[in-house]
Amino acid sequence: MDALPHDRSELLFRGGHPSQKMTESIDSWTLAMTTDEHGGGEGSDLQITGRVSSKGRGIISGLFVTDRLIGAHFPSCRIHWALKEGDSVGDGDEVLRISGPSGEILRCERILLNILGRMSGISTNTQKWVSEARNIGIACTRKTDWGLLDKWAVHVGGGLTHRLSRADALMIKENDLASLAPGTSDECTAVDVAVAGIDMSSHAEFVVVEVRDECQALAASRRWEEMQQELGGCERIVLLLDNMTPDMCAIIHSSLIEKGLREWCILEGSGGVVFDDLNRWQASGVDLVSTSALNRGVAPLDLSMKVIEVVE
Repeated sequence: MDALPHDRSELLFRGGHPSQKMTESIDSWTLAMTTDEHGGGEGSDLQITGRVSSKGRGIISGLFVTDRLIGAHFPSCRIHWALKEGDSVGDGDEVLRISGPSGEILRCERILLNILGRMSGISTNTQKWVSEARNIGIACTRKTDWGLLDKWAVHVGGGLTHRLSRADALMIKENDLASLAPGTSDECTAVDVAVAGIDMSSHAEFVVVEVRDECQALAASRRWEEMQQELGGCERIVLLLDNMTPDMCAIIHSSLIEKGLREWCILEGSGGVVFDDLNRWQASGVDLVSTSALNRGVAPLDLSMKVIEVVE
């Protein structure tokens, strides 16, 4: 499968470290979590070591998020990881050990387990989708509960992050047409006008246009081809096939081939995508599907911590 612009992971992690964008998101979420704990209750200054282990099979995600949580809010504690980001774990496998004053460890225990459990659950679920999808990409959407933390967990599971924010890439949806093509009642013409108005120097690398039928798909791709040929460009436009069945997408895929336009498009199936239909999507002609089912309503990986050493 050719590389898709939907992989924005390099904007989250580069050079072995989380980006500023990712760091700011981590700090916002971890601050909210620690604030909600209201200090976390009492505890002694005895030095203890806790062992975090998995109670199921999955993919571990969120190591650098956890490290930043501890460094910023529980600096007297130290973590020793038993594995790396994206590693597989089985029932009973050790994930980490944390040492420090008992009061601090007990205060951070639930926050730490919540972060690792949720992110690892998303990565585990995403890997299942990616494995089932085989020859097409799997992307999340901007429907997230924990923002960029969700996006990163999807990436660790082998999925595509899609846009990180509204400003990350240009997306033209049905509600945008009224302002981009004012006074145009015909939706196919409105799509054509909207695509014609795209600033190619700023947005050509990643443009998503939501289309709801074959006419709109052909209008968008035909205009895009003309603009790219005029500029000597080679980028493809993403046609988000909104709430279409795999069979409907297959018709559009064939029509684009017939008109000589398919090479200028990336086809994204979106809306109502379910795991049990992935076999049908493989034969639909789309390059990827996007769904919030990767990261919303997903069971966390079950993790627990047990104190294994006390130093008086």
